[in-house]
Amino acid sequence: MMLFLKNLLFTLVVPGTIGVYVPLVFARGRSPASGLVFLLALALLATGGVIYAWCVWDFAVFGRGTPAPIDAPKKLVIRGLYRYTRNPIYVGVLTVLLGWAVMFRGMALLIYACCVTICFHLFVVLYEERHLHKEFGGEYDNYRNRVSRWLPRLRRRPAA
Repeated sequence: MMLFLKNLLFTLVVPGTIGVYVPLVFARGRSPASGLVFLLALALLATGGVIYAWCVWDFAVFGRGTPAPIDAPKKLVIRGLYRYTRNPIYVGVLTVLLGWAVMFRGMALLIYACCVTICFHLFVVLYEERHLHKEFGGEYDNYRNRVSRWLPRLRRRPAA
């Protein structure tokens, strides 16, 4: 129960601020899109939310931790979406940001999403990857060699 509460608190404070509260401030006074654009925005928002929730579940159940760096998983999580990308939580949050930008057709939201992307990338490269290498050693190095940082690798078919 305590792990659930820690994950909930982190989600409300950090991704909640970055992925919901700030975008809604940028969108204040703007009307949402309609029709197919609205449905696309909803699909992006839902997809990003599901990605994030799935990853938090894997962190809690299999890693016994949270996405918060001060309470990170005790075991390296390489299952679920982590089989395809090393950073699906960030991809989920960025998908939500893209959903807001589509929903409110706002250049400021798109610029915000780009700034968040740069911050995520710098955090991952300058802190997170080094920390995971120190924490998990060769297990993380093997994982890093197999799985790409952001987007899933397209598998090539063997030559016939």
